[in-house]
Amino acid sequence: MKFEHVSVLLNECIQGLDIKPNGTYVDGTLGGAGHASVVCSHLSEEGRFIGIDQDNNALAVSKERLSGVKPEVTLVKSNFVEVKSVLDQLGVDKVDGMLIDLGVSSHQLDEPSRGFSYMHDAPLDMRMNQDASYNAYEVVNTMSEEDLYQIIKEYGEERWAKRIASFIVTERGNKPIETTYELVDVIKKAIPQSARKDGPHPAKRTFQAIRIAVNRELEIIEPTIQDIVARLNPGGRLCIITFHSLEDRIVKHAFKSLEDPCTCARNLPICVCGKVPQVKVITRKPILPSDEEVEANPRSRSAKLRIIEKI
Repeated sequence: MKFEHVSVLLNECIQGLDIKPNGTYVDGTLGGAGHASVVCSHLSEEGRFIGIDQDNNALAVSKERLSGVKPEVTLVKSNFVEVKSVLDQLGVDKVDGMLIDLGVSSHQLDEPSRGFSYMHDAPLDMRMNQDASYNAYEVVNTMSEEDLYQIIKEYGEERWAKRIASFIVTERGNKPIETTYELVDVIKKAIPQSARKDGPHPAKRTFQAIRIAVNRELEIIEPTIQDIVARLNPGGRLCIITFHSLEDRIVKHAFKSLEDPCTCARNLPICVCGKVPQVKVITRKPILPSDEEVEANPRSRSAKLRIIEKI
């Protein structure tokens, strides 16, 4: 199976995980096993690797690519938000590190039938988990105009969100919007021509917003961080790669809250709430891809890596 995906910030993630050869490590977004292969190369036969992904293609490819590595490998079809139950089912109490890459894989973007891209004509889908029932068609054709406006505005940070939502509702009143190109045409009609001359593709932000809504991408980040920190051994690390400001803001805030959980008024001389730091933040500023990486892989341009270590 062809599964092309260039791992972003690969060396930086490996360094950030500070891998112990006999440790247990989790990749919550396995993809094509790019990061996973290198993690496993740093593990001994006493080590263990657990890969989680909700994409059937990713799991099939990763199973093949990781077949000859030294550590024990377990691959699980799930979403990383279920990491707690995944570890429970495997009988794993603590782990030494976890990696989460919040980006959409190149394979998903480049596979026309998946309906992620505004550059290919395909049925509206955008499901990372092909077994899920809720897809982009449902969002576009059943969501209220107000809810469409809110997700396009908040998740897409699209200035023309209100017009786009209105145009979508008007268009689907004539017939359902079934394909990516049909949706692109509606978006282009909604955005004034003068506003389409500069900047990214006019459908980019709306497609991002719908994809986030379909896959619940933002709402699952913080609970996952809380759950994995609870399962990290002291000195264990969590590395998260984000690709847009909405994700990065959530990760940054969650990390800060875990490092400084005190809820006492700042004018109190001592802490009385009893909440103690669980982690220390390793990256005061996010790690960005080098110019060389961006040149080799333009999709890495917006990537940011943040790392915490369990106290």
